[in-house]
Amino acid sequence: MTDALHTLPAGYEISTDAARLDAARVHRWLSTDAYWAMGRAREKQDRAIAGSLNFGVYEEASGEQVAYARVVTDRTTFAWLCDVYVDRAVRGKGFGSALVAAVRDHLEPYGLRRILLATADAHGVYEKVGFGALEDPAKWMALGRQ
Repeated sequence: MTDALHTLPAGYEISTDAARLDAARVHRWLSTDAYWAMGRAREKQDRAIAGSLNFGVYEEASGEQVAYARVVTDRTTFAWLCDVYVDRAVRGKGFGSALVAAVRDHLEPYGLRRILLATADAHGVYEKVGFGALEDPAKWMALGRQ
């Protein structure tokens, strides 16, 4: 499903090629500026990257990474979208919505039953591309820190 409303600014591209990721930059972003991952160890972040489907947004001319998203999925029934981060220098320019729309579109052919995420402050970004609140949150349970 292509979403013309959520396209990247000119001169940027999205890739799922894990070899292109700037793992040090992703770790710095998440461990120092993302409320959900503050203090996350580099080794733990590297393992998360290795076990996930990763999306990077890159400036085409320089190859510099400006945004990141990670999906934990079996590519059959379920996906968890997490660690979505846009560099502060490019926020407010549509990168977040374009990245999440690209994740949604990439996962669509798998026919997943659901894609979940959790956010404390970016509901509007996700709602723009079709995410909504759980209809019956009482059905869901969690183990671990909430």
